[in-house]
Amino acid sequence: MLSKLRRPLILTLIAALLAAVGYWNIRPESFNRNQPSASDASAIDFYVINAKSTQFQADGSLDHVMTSDKLEHIKASDITLLSNPDLLLYRGNVQPWHVQSSRGEVAPNGKEVELIDNVRVARTDAKGRPTILTSSRLTVFPDKEYAQTQQAVRIEAANGVTTAQGMKAYLNDGRMLLLSNVRGQHEIR
Repeated sequence: MLSKLRRPLILTLIAALLAAVGYWNIRPESFNRNQPSASDASAIDFYVINAKSTQFQADGSLDHVMTSDKLEHIKASDITLLSNPDLLLYRGNVQPWHVQSSRGEVAPNGKEVELIDNVRVARTDAKGRPTILTSSRLTVFPDKEYAQTQQAVRIEAANGVTTAQGMKAYLNDGRMLLLSNVRGQHEIR
């Protein structure tokens, strides 16, 4: 009698196992520990509080000084997140560009820097005249000395205010190309 029940019992257990596999959708790749999970993709492998970086040019002149309240490096994407980045960009000049924002993201190898929220770029020229550029977002390509945005831009200078939608800035040349909806109010002295 026991041998008569053994075969149906084994078949029932196999059927129950197959039903469980189908029900829970168990896949062999879900057991692979080498595959990064969603939480691993945003895992921070190191962080720095009150970060400060000073870089010099080959001739010994000051290139830039960058500070940030917090710097977090995401291991999987090699992106660095910045909280309240503040940059003094000298590039050998006496009068630096002062760049600030609420947040920032630095791409691998520093090829691209995305400044996010409350972006402010200020500079005072040799004659003491300030220029202040504000936007909600600005992408900077440090190696190319180029910056761009598709967002609204406001430029306050000693002789007036200019607003536009989108901008391309060629930092080496000190030239800006305003893309659309350009409006200006200028005072002639």
